[in-house]
Amino acid sequence: MEENTEANPVSAQEAGGGTAPAPKQKDDMRKRLITGIVYVTVLAAFFLLKIFVWMPYTTASGEQVALRIGNLCFDVLIGVFVGIGTWEMLRAFSAHLHRSQKVIVMTFSLLVLAAYALSDFYFADILAIRLPEPVAGSEVGAAAIGRNYSLHITFVVFMAGIALLFALLVIQHENVSLESTGYALLSYLYPSFFLLVLSVCNHLEKYSELAVLFVFVICPFADSLALVFGKAFGKKLPAKMAPHVSPKKTIIGGFGGLLGGAIGAVIIFFACYGLTKLDGMGLITPLHWSLSLNTLDIIFYIALGILTAAFSQFGDLVESAVKRKLGIKDMGTILPGHGGILDRIDSSLYAGLIVCLAMVARIMIVG
Repeated sequence: MEENTEANPVSAQEAGGGTAPAPKQKDDMRKRLITGIVYVTVLAAFFLLKIFVWMPYTTASGEQVALRIGNLCFDVLIGVFVGIGTWEMLRAFSAHLHRSQKVIVMTFSLLVLAAYALSDFYFADILAIRLPEPVAGSEVGAAAIGRNYSLHITFVVFMAGIALLFALLVIQHENVSLESTGYALLSYLYPSFFLLVLSVCNHLEKYSELAVLFVFVICPFADSLALVFGKAFGKKLPAKMAPHVSPKKTIIGGFGGLLGGAIGAVIIFFACYGLTKLDGMGLITPLHWSLSLNTLDIIFYIALGILTAAFSQFGDLVESAVKRKLGIKDMGTILPGHGGILDRIDSSLYAGLIVCLAMVARIMIVG
């Protein structure tokens, strides 16, 4: 989400004032609204593709499975985020980077995502390698058949990119410095490897639909309630969240963001409850999980909603810190009224970390 520093004076929590907005402000608000609607529509379209695009498939062992083609469709959207986000980082550091470094960073940022998405699809869907299922009457679960090597392949591709960046210190010794290598490594890691975690969420054997919803629904809910609380109570409770990074973000606005996360989580809970009912009727791809109206599930959703909101706000601050260090207002201009892709998805980058961790923990503990 776009974070405003001194170079960007309209705060996400304390926008507006007592006077009517000037024509330019009205035009900016209109652009921001239209861009936001288009962005949400695109996200919704790819999420629907994730759910509905699948096909029956018979594995070599004769097992009937649902080939989740929709996961790859959503990976395409993540790939767009990786490509544009990495380009925005490379442009921001352009003065410090050699052309060869830019080529390697862009190429391997996309290759790492492709390596994970395609290899996990091969091992988990085509070869049908699954987590071991518990055996009735036994305290020990059944042994897994085969092994998913997608993370191994991804790590090797990632290290190949690192190796090439360091190799440039020899190959382009006169043009590449340790400082430029540091900038290249930062551009390589951020945002592509945060978005790789989002792809991991997308490929989870269970709860992948839920994980994606948490990342892309909780963040705007948190931002919206932060805005409301900042405008309503910011003047009476002006304590700042991070005064040196984002002087206009208040603690009370941050509290509103946590409340927004809880509200968004409750909405997601009932939306997912509806999805399990559709799955039971065979109207959508098998979700590999079920949801019932019980207290523990609701508590889990609300707790994760609050944590996701907290991480999303921290991700917002990280992006603000980067822009403040660079002395720029926005990372790009591709989204009118919002800035660049990184200005739009910054909160989602950190939100994906806690969501992925929570869902993996739930799979290991609950199943």
